[in-house]
Amino acid sequence: MPESGAATCCKCCTSFIITSGVTALFMWLSLRTEKPTCSIQDFYVPALNRTANSNANRNNHTIYFDLKLDNKMKDKGVKYANINLTFFYSQNDSRLPVANYMVPGFYQGHGKKARRRELVVASGLPWAAALDALSNGSAVNFGVDLATRVKFKILFWYTKRHSLIVAADVEVNNSGRKVNKKGIKLKSKRKNHNTKKLKSEAPYPKSHRARVEPLAVLAFFFISLL
Repeated sequence: MPESGAATCCKCCTSFIITSGVTALFMWLSLRTEKPTCSIQDFYVPALNRTANSNANRNNHTIYFDLKLDNKMKDKGVKYANINLTFFYSQNDSRLPVANYMVPGFYQGHGKKARRRELVVASGLPWAAALDALSNGSAVNFGVDLATRVKFKILFWYTKRHSLIVAADVEVNNSGRKVNKKGIKLKSKRKNHNTKKLKSEAPYPKSHRARVEPLAVLAFFFISLL
């Protein structure tokens, strides 16, 4: 017996809902982005190395750092603008800026890692006070601030830029190296760092996800009723 018009219409609607749900899910998965992970893998201040009695070390006012940038997304690339690094010496709840460095912008492919191992000259750092603190068995603290803008490559197009502003504290012992043997992850800056938001930029992580997620949830709701 031929199906009625109502039954045919119902099947068409069901097929449309399922197709819409699958499409919304695909869009949600394809547009969802994840910010790169930034970490300090190594940090060395030769002038603070009290285990090496060398005048060359004492007069070496550089900071060696190893910055790791990790794009964990397997299907999206990341385009970095210039990456600005600021180094601080922390003393008595104050942060004294002692060095700046700029990593030129670059493109990072799907699931790729990048390392930037560089030297930067520190100025204005109270070397005598830092050495005195180390001689008493204490560690000295440095801060590393990172600020850049990123955009994501999805298939053949880029999203708009988003600010990425993170920071980490690094403890250094009397060998001049960081105390923590593992990499130190740079995290979102605390409010008391007084970071200024970059103009004309959306809040970082979830701008794309927020547009698609409601459609996906609605589609799943309809599919669960079938």
